[in-house]
Amino acid sequence: MKAFLKELFAYNRDCNTRLIAKSLELEDRVPARSQKLFSHVLNAHGIWNARILNQKPPFGVWQIFPVAEWQTIDISNFENSLSVIDDDDLHRELSYVNSRGDAFVNSVRDILFHIVNHSTYHRAQIAADFRENGLEPLVTDYIFYKR
Repeated sequence: MKAFLKELFAYNRDCNTRLIAKSLELEDRVPARSQKLFSHVLNAHGIWNARILNQKPPFGVWQIFPVAEWQTIDISNFENSLSVIDDDDLHRELSYVNSRGDAFVNSVRDILFHIVNHSTYHRAQIAADFRENGLEPLVTDYIFYKR
């Protein structure tokens, strides 16, 4: 399971790296909605890592960051997730409170999978936003990554 989760996070990191590079190339042409969505992807990843590590969340759920800051945040998120995969019990049940104040319990494994799935979901929204704004979206399907 740990090896597979590491593969998923490598895929997630690759997609994020390519999206960040494309956004840096576009400079001020990155649509505002895409900036909001990708900042949210980074924020959520950091928040989930913080929950697992019993730390204070580093960001607000919808805090928006300039494109120039995305790479640093993404690297930190990736490294923290890899540390969790290596060092934590993936079956450990984690009690947490979401951003609305609701209490839940999930396994570390399920939370880690959610991070990748959540990122994929919002990158698809970003791809649609790029296309709607006349920009060529990236291909970020997992199977293309594995080819």
